[in-house]
Amino acid sequence: MNANATSETTILLVDDDRLVLSTLSMGLVRAGYRVITAESADDAEAFLASGERPDLAILDVRMPGTSGLVLAERLRSLDQVPFMLLTAYSDRETVDQATASGALAYLVKPVDTPQLVPAIKAALARARDIHGLETTGRQLQQALNSEREISIAIGITMVQYHLDRKAAFELLRKTARTQSRKLAAFAVEIISASETLNLGP
Repeated sequence: MNANATSETTILLVDDDRLVLSTLSMGLVRAGYRVITAESADDAEAFLASGERPDLAILDVRMPGTSGLVLAERLRSLDQVPFMLLTAYSDRETVDQATASGALAYLVKPVDTPQLVPAIKAALARARDIHGLETTGRQLQQALNSEREISIAIGITMVQYHLDRKAAFELLRKTARTQSRKLAAFAVEIISASETLNLGP
């Protein structure tokens, strides 16, 4: 395994063909990337075990032992590491497998650096877009959950203190502010306390 630190963008290049590995690695380093090379999925796993995460992985589909597709699944489940696939085969079945695996690009060998660099740039841009959408989705879900919890806490307060909705909301907000707490967190505590009381004999 070899590391060349020339850029903040780290590419994990995995291929059992040493000539391909060496040629593409040198070309990508010249293009300004930091390249980590691995001759097998096991070598790539050893790199990942160090805790470091590449910005993009480029994987050969067919390798002795663990295939690139199996490694791709591992990368996808591991912090959503984006990946591209390289293969010497362009048959329909392989293309379908690559698409189903979630690959950001699929290139048929032989591939040279001038072909690879634009594909890398496009894949990195798409990975950023996907990450942005996922982050927005999580934030929206959190906001919806908070709204739901606050609404439930307002209902509990209305019943407990015989208040209308507006007065109950103002009481919650004022109490949370007095305790220097976020309203959503305070609402969760009220719901939890109410559930605990309801579990009593």
